[in-house]
Order: sequence, then structure tokens, then C-alpha cells
Amino acid sequence: MNELPAGWVEASLGEVAETRLGKMLSAKARGGADPRPYLRNKNVQWGRIDLDDLFEMDFSDEELDRFGVVPGDLLVCEGGEVGRAAIWRGQLEWIGYQKALHRVRPLGGVSPEYLLYGFMWLAQTRAFEPHVNGSTIKHLPQEDLRLLRIPLPPLHEQRRIVAATAEHLSRLDAADASLAAAARRLEALRSASLAAAMKGSWDERPWSEVILSLRNGVFVSRPAATPPGTAIFRISAVRPLALNVDDIRYASLAESEASDYLVNEGDLLFTRYSGNPDLVGACARVPKLPQPTLHPDKLIRVVVDRTQVDPAFVAIACATGRASEAIRARRRTTAGQVGIAGAQLKSVPVPVPPLEEQRRIVAEVEARLSAPKPSAPPSSRAPSRASSSRTTPPTSRRASSSTASAPAALSKQQDILLYRQA
Repeated sequence: MNELPAGWVEASLGEVAETRLGKMLSAKARGGADPRPYLRNKNVQWGRIDLDDLFEMDFSDEELDRFGVVPGDLLVCEGGEVGRAAIWRGQLEWIGYQKALHRVRPLGGVSPEYLLYGFMWLAQTRAFEPHVNGSTIKHLPQEDLRLLRIPLPPLHEQRRIVAATAEHLSRLDAADASLAAAARRLEALRSASLAAAMKGSWDERPWSEVILSLRNGVFVSRPAATPPGTAIFRISAVRPLALNVDDIRYASLAESEASDYLVNEGDLLFTRYSGNPDLVGACARVPKLPQPTLHPDKLIRVVVDRTQVDPAFVAIACATGRASEAIRARRRTTAGQVGIAGAQLKSVPVPVPPLEEQRRIVAEVEARLSAPKPSAPPSSRAPSRASSSRTTPPTSRRASSSTASAPAALSKQQDILLYRQA
């Protein structure tokens, strides 16, 4: 660790806080006579405790102190996203915690908020990694947790750092909210522009009458992130009216096997499956590509009959109006996955105005939508003061397993703010 400012010391976490793992979940605890709420790994997010989905297990009177949590305690994830932490603020009169969590109780002269930001900094700088074991599911044993090195200033300096960091994060939260509001307004404007451009009384035909071919892509197990190989689009490359030609991986396929799955300028690509149901059926026109590129099995390639329809017009039609509604109605859930089949797409009705009118509409829409779309604000970042104390009304449910969410961490500027004097 770098040289510390005057008045600071470096200590292990075990020297400045009491730590304890929670209660082991067992069949006996699940069905005991005195069920009480407890916190799981899932309930502990960065800087906040989620009380929306509490489970219960049996805690005896003798265990209430041993496995109870008091205001100012930190709960730290032992497995999954190791080190993810939040402060308990006393939202309930009593609550316990499971063995998937460490309870960290700061000793005198140590601010819980300072330790929380410290855990975020340790996660950002990957300082947990030397202390983690497990090849599949990562774990942070208690003895290793206690060995973590913490730079510790005097208490008044800890409080100053906490206040300055919280103010900095609150400004970032406000900027995120402003950006999100702007993105929503722009999206509404885009939708209105599409709807206005597509107003007209035109004949409709089913897809099957205006396409030349429709084909699912090739299955490739674990395509590589870098060459050699043939470029292949990722599923995430396709968004409504937009194809990210750089969102690719590389597949090792023989030329004879790959040739049937290469896409061409003017082809349409549809999302066949997606973890986000709103993206199932999303359509984008293939522009001129910088290199030969395949489409994967979770995308559908459609070649339209250009004597009847302009592919760019069809992509616009599929993003609004009756065609868009028909695509949504044809989505199906199979084994928990939302998807749409090529056979279902063939029955989607498509408006077919004269080709000249189609091209005029394409030019109009491209002109209206030429303004760059703002990036979505980050959804995972260190919490503001408001988010770290926000809770929702608790409910209880019997115990079951859970998984962790994506990481949150401090920026480099925040790291400096935390561990350097102003």
C-alpha cells in the first residue's frame, strides 16, 4: 500500500472490527418452532439492504445475540460477489443473518460508513482476490476477511471523507437521473416520429409473400473474443433499427460450413431469443460490413423481395404499428426463455406502399432519427446517501437459495477521495 498521510495507520480488519459468520441453514432451522426473519446474500446489495424478500428460520433465544444484527453493523457477502456490503440501519426490531454473510461490527473509533466505502474500494481494486478461494463459486473465508488491510485515518477524518464522498456520489446520482430523463424523452420522440412517418392506408401482406428466404443462424459453441476465425455477430448486436457491426466474436468454421450463414448488405436480422423479452423480434438492416460476418443461431436472417419492399422500410415497419404489435403477440416462452420462431414471423402483416413511397419514408425517418442517442446511465455504482438508507416494506418467506447481482464500485476519482487527504 502507498505511503499513508500523517496521522493515518494501516490495520487489519480483525484489529478494528469484530467479525462473525451467520447461522448455518438446515432442515431443522427451516422447520423450527420459533421462525424469525434473516438476511441472505441476495438481500445485501452495495450500500443497501433489500427487505422485499425476507425468508425465516428458527433462532433460539440463546442465538439472538450471537446471530442478531444491530444498527451500524456491516453485512458482507461471503460468497458469490465476495465483499459486497451494506450497513444495517435498524429497519426491523430484530433480524438474523445466514452463514452466506459476514457480520462486521466496527470497534470504537471506526465509522461504519468509512468501512463501507473501504469495501467498495477494495472491490474496485480487486484487493479481495488474494483472499478468495473456490474455482466455481468464490468464497471469502472469515480468517481471510480479518486479514484485509485497511488504511485508517483519525475518526474526524473518516467522517470528513464519508461526507465528501457522499456529496460527490449524490451529484453523480443527480446527473444519472437527468440523463435517464433525457433518454426517456428522446425515446418517446423517436417512437412518435416512427408512428407519424408510418401513417397511411396501404395494402398489407403477410411476410411470407414479400420475402425470398428466412433462416436461423449457425450454432457455435464458445466463439473466441479475438481472431483467428470468421466474424460472427453476438445476439446483443441487434437492436431495433440498429446493428452494431463491431459487436462480434470469432468462429472456427470450415468455409463450406460458414458460407450459408454469411449475411449481406440489405439483409434483415431479427432477434430470435433474448433474456430481455422486449428485444425478442427486434429487427435491424445489415449495412455494408467491414468483413464477412456470420449470424448466430439466436438471430434470424431474412432476405426480402426488393421488387416489392425496401428492406430499410420493412425494418421501420417492424418497429411500430401493427407489425410491431403482431411480433409481440407471437412471442412464446419455452423452458423459461422468450423467443419467436421464423414460422411465426412469416404470418406478420407488413404494409406495402409503392416502392417510391417506401423510400421517401425511409429518408424521412433517417432524417428525424439522425440525432445521436444518449448512452444509458450506469445502473451499478456506489450508492448515494439516499440509496444506502432506502428500504422497502419487509415480507417474509421460507428459506431457499439465491444468487448475487452485478458488481458496484467506486471510480478512480472516488478512490483518491477516500484514501488521500484533500
